[in-house]
Amino acid sequence: MAITRRQFLSRVGQAGGYTAAFAMLQTLGIMPIRGQQLEPIAAEPGSGKGIKVAVLGGGIGGLVSAYELRKLGYDVTLLEARERPGGRNWTGRKGTVVEFTDGTKQTVDWDEGNYQNFGPARLPSTHWTMLNYCRELGVPMEVEVNSSTSTLLQNDKANNGVAVTQRKAEFDTRGRVSELLSKCIAHGALDSELTTEDRARMLDFLRNYGSLNDKGQYNGCDRAGYKVAPGAGLQSGTVDEPQSMHALLEEDFWNGMMYSDAWDWQATMMQPVGGMDRIPYAFAKSLGSIIRYSSPVTAIRRTSNGVRIEYTHAGKPEQLEAHAAFIALPFSQLKKIPNDFSAPYQQVVSQCTMGYAYKIPWESRRFWEQDYNIYGGLSFLNQGPSPVWYPSANLMSPTGIIVAGYMQEEDIPGFSALSMKEKFALSLTSIEKLHPGHSKELRKPIYLGWRNIPWSEGAWIDSYGPAGGYKTIVEPDGPFYFAGDTVSNIVGWQEGAALSARRAVDLLSKRLRAQA
Repeated sequence: MAITRRQFLSRVGQAGGYTAAFAMLQTLGIMPIRGQQLEPIAAEPGSGKGIKVAVLGGGIGGLVSAYELRKLGYDVTLLEARERPGGRNWTGRKGTVVEFTDGTKQTVDWDEGNYQNFGPARLPSTHWTMLNYCRELGVPMEVEVNSSTSTLLQNDKANNGVAVTQRKAEFDTRGRVSELLSKCIAHGALDSELTTEDRARMLDFLRNYGSLNDKGQYNGCDRAGYKVAPGAGLQSGTVDEPQSMHALLEEDFWNGMMYSDAWDWQATMMQPVGGMDRIPYAFAKSLGSIIRYSSPVTAIRRTSNGVRIEYTHAGKPEQLEAHAAFIALPFSQLKKIPNDFSAPYQQVVSQCTMGYAYKIPWESRRFWEQDYNIYGGLSFLNQGPSPVWYPSANLMSPTGIIVAGYMQEEDIPGFSALSMKEKFALSLTSIEKLHPGHSKELRKPIYLGWRNIPWSEGAWIDSYGPAGGYKTIVEPDGPFYFAGDTVSNIVGWQEGAALSARRAVDLLSKRLRAQA
C-alpha cells in the first residue's frame, strides 16, 4: 500500500528518532543542506497599512508573526494567556514558579546565576532563521557544548553495568570495524569492488582511521583514552585495553555514540547568554504594547469582514475584530476553544495528539567537571531516565544545573503513573549508574512535565489526526492562518516556528496582492 511522504518521514522518526527524520529531510531536498540567507517576505514595507491582524499565542511562532507583520505596516495585536512571552521557550531561575494544571507548585531555589532552559535549550548553527533574528535583535550568543568525548555511555546488560566514555566506545568501534574491513580486503573479499591501487589506498586509510598497526590489527590507541596518562619524566602513558567487537555489540551504544552526527546536532551549537528566554524577551521588547499578556482566548469566530476573537483580560471578557487571525497556539489548547474553523480543520485540531516530554534538572557541585573532566555534552543510558545533560554555561563555577532525564514520558513504562517523589528517585538512579556515589550531591530538583504545564499541556505535536491532516493545516482556512512549529517539518524546534510564521505572513501578503 502506498504511503505519503509525511507518513514515510513519520515512520523514519519513529524508528530512528527526530535526527533520523531530519537527515531524511536533507536527503529528500525538503530542507536545504547549505547555509543561506533568508529569502525576504514578498511584500513591500507599508503594504499592510489599514489591515488589522490578531495574533494568538506569544510563543516563537506568534512573536515572529507579529514582528514581521508590524514591519509591513499591519495593525497587530498579540494575545498571550501567560504573563510572559515565549510559550515553551521558558527558562527557570531562582524564584521561578512551576505550576501544574492540577495546582501543584514548585519554586526554583537554585543559586543566583544558575538556570535551566525548561523548553528549547540549543540553537543549531544550521537554524539560520533563528540565529539571524538573534543577530537582528542583539541577543548575545555563546557556544552550547552539545557533545563531548568525555561523557559516558551505560547499559545494565553489558560491561557489568560500568559506564564507558564516549571516546573509548567511539574509537574502539572505529578500530574494530577497520580491523574487520582490513581483513576482508587482505583476503580478497573486495577484489571485485576495488582496483589494486584502491585496495592499497583503502588499507592506508584504515590504518589511519582505525589506528591499526602494520598488520592491520587494532590494539587500542590514545584516541580511545589512557589507563595511565602521559606525565612528567619517564611517564610516557599507557593506552587502555581495547574492547572486543563482541563487547561493543553487546553494549549497544550506537544511538548514544552517534547522536551528534545528525546534520542539525553537529557542532557548532549555540545558546543565548543567560538563558534561551533572552530571545522571546528581545522580541517582546521590540513589540512593546502590541502584546497583551494575561489574555487567554475564549472563542475564535468568523465575521463578514474577517474574524472576531473573544478573550478575557484581567478577568473581564473582551473582543478583538480583525481582518485575519494568525493562530500560533498549541493544538492541545486550540481544541478547547470554540471556533468557526471549517470541518477539515476542526477534525485535525480535535484529533491531534501531543508528545509529553519532560526534564528533571538538579543543582549540584560540579562533580562532572571536577571529578570526571566533563564540560558540557550528554551521557546516555540504555534504561531509565536518559540522557544526562551537563551544562555549558558558567563553566568552572562552584555549582551548576544537571539534567537527569530528558525524554518522553511514554518511553519509560509506567513512568507517567509515578509520583513526583518516585520520578526524582528514578532520576537519581541514572546519576548513580554513571557517577557512582555522586547522586547524594544532587539537590533542589524540579520536575518539568510539559503535559502538566498550563497553556501548553504537551511539548510538541505527535500526530495530526486524520490522514492528510498536516497538508490541511499548513494552508489558510479563510481568514485563519496557522503558525508555530506544529505547522512545519521541524517539529519541536524554534526554527520550525519561525519559518512557519514567515510563510504565513507571505501567504497573507500574496492574498492581499491578489485582491488589490
